[in-house]
Amino acid sequence: MRSPGRASAVAGVGLTALAALVLVASVGVALTLGPADVSLVNVRDVLLNHLGLADIPVRVAKDAIVWQERLPRALVAACAGAGLALCGVVMQSLLRNPLAEPFLLGVSSGASTGAVVIGVMGIGGGVVGLSGGALIGALVAFAVVLLLSRLTSGGTSGVILAGVAGTQFFSALTSLVVFAFADSDETRGVMFWLLGSLEGVRWDDAALAAAVVVGGGIVCLLAARTLDAFAFGDDVASSLGIPVARTRLALLVVTAVMTAVLVSVVGAVGFVGLVVPHAVRLLVGQRHVRVLPLAAVVGAVFMVWVDAVTRTVFAPTPLPVGVGTALVGVPVFVALLLRRRGRA
Repeated sequence: MRSPGRASAVAGVGLTALAALVLVASVGVALTLGPADVSLVNVRDVLLNHLGLADIPVRVAKDAIVWQERLPRALVAACAGAGLALCGVVMQSLLRNPLAEPFLLGVSSGASTGAVVIGVMGIGGGVVGLSGGALIGALVAFAVVLLLSRLTSGGTSGVILAGVAGTQFFSALTSLVVFAFADSDETRGVMFWLLGSLEGVRWDDAALAAAVVVGGGIVCLLAARTLDAFAFGDDVASSLGIPVARTRLALLVVTAVMTAVLVSVVGAVGFVGLVVPHAVRLLVGQRHVRVLPLAAVVGAVFMVWVDAVTRTVFAPTPLPVGVGTALVGVPVFVALLLRRRGRA
């Protein structure tokens, strides 16, 4: 007779495999959506040609739309969703706080500050660019939050309070720069990026996002049992021989770097790292070896569809993808809260 734990593990693997198939289908459908008429057959032919598996005649315009525009965009969306969901799972476990999310470390507000300093004031713009400035700002903000947390208790409460302080500080800096130095056109452009945008992403962005998500995901998966222990508190983790402070710092650095890179590419996209982990835990329980891979795939599917809908329904001016994730994420989060209350 199969044990409950083994049955749950099999169910988790099955759900992850099913979600992966849904992700592949979602990317395929997303490539057909847009003002230009592209069919699934066109998508198949373009992909086979570029993979060297066929030599099918395809119109140059359709080839460019699929390969140079829509496919990198869909892959970046999938990577952003997967990475932010993974970071959300790790943050909620490390800090034992159901409201923890990737942006709690001040990374998003720091990235915003770095982006507006480059985009509005032009400082260093010829060297690093908007995304580079966002990445630098995100890492600086995380360093500040980390320093503040070490100067206080250094525990979960210290990290949370330092994150709140850092987020508010860099958000204020961003507002100050926009208010004092930006004209109306610059303000509109910066605000669109701050709300999350996949406009203009290319293959180098997709490669960077994929590399950081795969690398960070492997680290998180290797730490699955450690995260299980952290979910029960620092004392339990310490009794199991886990160096609590060092392990927490290492995993916070991993999540911060993942978040910083993704935010530098797509801007501040909220609610993915908050909502997806809770939804996945309702499906497969609390074991991180099951939660982490499923959360990554569900987050990827979520972002691919939000991006596809926001860029087609609101064409020719696409809605910022961060607005779309919030519009979907808030009702879903409320539904999850009500379901949890019903179970209590």
